[in-house]
This record gives sequence, structure tokens and C-alpha cells, in this order.
Amino acid sequence: MSLNLNDKKAVVAEVSAKVAKAQTIVVAEYRGIQVGHLTQLRASARAQGVYMRVLKNTLARRAVEGTAFASLANEMTGPLIYAISEDAVAAAKVVQDFAKSNDKLVVKAGNYAGKSLDKAGVIALASIPAREVLLAQVLGMMQAPVSAFARALAALAAKQESGSPAAPAAEVAEAAAE
Repeated sequence: MSLNLNDKKAVVAEVSAKVAKAQTIVVAEYRGIQVGHLTQLRASARAQGVYMRVLKNTLARRAVEGTAFASLANEMTGPLIYAISEDAVAAAKVVQDFAKSNDKLVVKAGNYAGKSLDKAGVIALASIPAREVLLAQVLGMMQAPVSAFARALAALAAKQESGSPAAPAAEVAEAAAE
């Protein structure tokens, strides 16, 4: 079914709006994938907040024209599915996770914040933990010294309450190191 000119303009406008907010675009070839599997891929993408669509390559080229993703236009050949996300790793993660279980989905290229990525680059981007996980790790590293100091003070207070003489500075340092 072909689109008339107004429909094509509407598609380009819709995709351009998504691209304007995006940090990452991943392009994958989907030749030979059954419709049921594509439906699963789209559902997974929706759950992760990734805009996923099969587009005519000419329309996709027009949508990325003049943006940081313009370099991706050279890779837009063949039957492609486009994954666009505002999250830096979500699009790469969705496509790569699906490609692990379905060898007919072939990651072709990607673009992260204006930097072109080949297949290996997309796979590396997909291996980065999610934003929430990274924030939790940073918070844990920031809390570690404070909690160790609090434990040392609690140990010192408990020792003094038990009636033992005041602890020398070396013992306080040992307790803080634990």
C-alpha cells in the first residue's frame, strides 16, 4: 500500500518529532522475521519507552536530515526497522536483547548523540547498565564512607558504654576501616 504525499509528510513529521528528542537511533535489518516475533519486539520496545517503526528508507532519511543523526542516512538500505529512544541505551538494549534470541534480526548501525556506531558499537552501548542502575551504584559509592564512619562511631560508643577506658586513636581508625 503506497502513501500519498500528505501521508508521507505526516510520517516524516512524526518521525522527525521523535528524532528531535532522541539520544539514540538503532537500525536493524529484519528480513525473514515472522510477524509474531516482530509484534513481540514492538511490545518490548514500548515497555522500555522506545519508539520502533518500519519505515521507507527515503522517509527515514528525510526525517534525520539536518539533525545530529544525519550520518546514519548512509546505512539506510534494505528492509530496516528503526528504534529511536530518548534514553541513551534503551534502543540499543531492546534491539540487542531481541537479536540474541532471534538471529534473523541483524543490527546494522546506530547513532548515539551524533556519533555513528557500527554493529560492535551498538552492542557495546547495549551492555551499559540502565540509568537507574548507574545512579544506584554512584549513590552506594557515596554512602559507603559515611556509613563506615557511622559504624565506627557506634562501635566506639558501645565500647565506652560497656565501661572500658577511652579507646586510643588507633582503635578508632581500625573501627572506621571496617
